[in-house]
Amino acid sequence: MSGGLLAVHAHPDDETLSTGALLATWAASGSAVTLVTCTRGERGEVIGEHRAALEGDGPALAAHRTGELGAAARALGIRDRVLLDEIGGDGPWVDSGMVWDSVGRARAGATIPDGAFVGVDLELAAGRLAELLLERRPDVVVTYEPAGGYGHPDHVQAHRVTMRAVELAFAGSPSAPCVLWAALDEDALRRGYRECVDLGLAVDGLLAPDPHGAVPSAAVPASAVDVQVQVAPVLDRVLAALRSHATQVQAVQVVAGDDADRAALAVYALSNGILQPLLAVESYRCAAGDLARVHLPQGVLVR
Repeated sequence: MSGGLLAVHAHPDDETLSTGALLATWAASGSAVTLVTCTRGERGEVIGEHRAALEGDGPALAAHRTGELGAAARALGIRDRVLLDEIGGDGPWVDSGMVWDSVGRARAGATIPDGAFVGVDLELAAGRLAELLLERRPDVVVTYEPAGGYGHPDHVQAHRVTMRAVELAFAGSPSAPCVLWAALDEDALRRGYRECVDLGLAVDGLLAPDPHGAVPSAAVPASAVDVQVQVAPVLDRVLAALRSHATQVQAVQVVAGDDADRAALAVYALSNGILQPLLAVESYRCAAGDLARVHLPQGVLVR
């Protein structure tokens, strides 16, 4: 298998939350899509009383979230899934955990579990991923920006591993893939936050975000966005994938109305109970490579 797209994510659910429309659009075009997941999300918080026993039970939650990942991947149309620690048999590499600094910003917790992904030797992990890159030969690799989207230590590590793996596999090669970093158009995000405020009273028990507050590290000015993906054509797939991650995502619903200027097509909330907009356009920054030589699926636009 050659060409196509390879995405590197830290935990089950990140593939949908950060890059769902890109993955679904690429898969729908018939091109190859490979999803690499670095941990099984063992330390994630769990939504719902009937699943509460999973929280804190690393092996049980890992197994459950791996099942959710499979369902989400099927919804997005992804057939090629890889757990990074299974490439060389050095795992399991486990979820490092995090604590919230503020809305949309996270950092490492006071304790790091044995085998945590954040503690895995960079050259070892990158070497495993480089093997896969040389086998799959993707045209495009997508992952987080240097701060991991919102600061989660495993996201930061996934970024470092991905960038080093591309270097190891393709240094100086004309066949090196383009590297995209998932981004958020800050103007669209803040408009989406305002739309969540308008909807907030109708979503029982959930809070609306502050349109003037902190934003995740992935948020950038519109002028910094290099690639846009239209979400509407694959919205049903993305919503189905979000709903597959039921331990992590709640209150997934389409925003009523047909306003073409609406920033958000849907809303959802994570375990913190704060509504988030599913923006009508996914945004990316091009960190390396020449997008002009890549055949992009319909719905993926270079600005």
